[in-house]
Amino acid sequence: MPNAPVYKKILLKASGEALMGKQGFGIDVTVADRIAADIAEARAMGVQVGVVVGGGNIFRGVAVASKGGDRVTGDHMGMLATVINALALATSLRKLGINTEVLSAIAMPEICQSFSQRAALHHLEKGRVVIFAGGTGNPFFTTDSAAALRAAELGAQAIFKATQVDGIYSADPKQFPDAERYDELTHDEILDKGLAVMDVAAVALARENSIPIIVFSIHEKGQLAAILGGGGTATIVKDA
Repeated sequence: MPNAPVYKKILLKASGEALMGKQGFGIDVTVADRIAADIAEARAMGVQVGVVVGGGNIFRGVAVASKGGDRVTGDHMGMLATVINALALATSLRKLGINTEVLSAIAMPEICQSFSQRAALHHLEKGRVVIFAGGTGNPFFTTDSAAALRAAELGAQAIFKATQVDGIYSADPKQFPDAERYDELTHDEILDKGLAVMDVAAVALARENSIPIIVFSIHEKGQLAAILGGGGTATIVKDA
């Protein structure tokens, strides 16, 4: 018998870059399909899954501001990129027979539903995967902040932050091979050490709502289900 899941309701945060795979831009459908398969494994365990996906594989609002453009307009463009990614991931999930709904913080009814807490909870209770697009709907907030916000609104028991490495390190292990890897940290330690896991607002919101952050590698197939089953490789951030 498989282990009962450690968490029954989670919010998965995946970067747009994860969907890019080894391409320089856009969406690698094979990668989207693999991530969808990992989510399907979690659903098969009876876990309610919400997903926030970034848009960095297509556009970053801060890139506009860094070149003298308007940050608000740039952030709105980045929000639209997350909608594209959400639709792509939803397509991959539906190919696996997983009922999926995309809820956007920006109203676009011809494409997807608008976000409301009530709609999100309804879909989760019906066993559907819910993908949250459009960030928070506000400029100057990252999709990390959107993930923490949606997790709090849903009453998620954990935020699963999918990254390029298998946990949190004292520095980028790809550049610094001797970087220290942490198995467990507190939210305060993340902030005090200035570790680039999620932005400050996201970590603070998770701390205020006592939501653990589980950091794991998006590249290792089956890790999501393994961690939910009490195994796998990850760093957990939780209250002291």
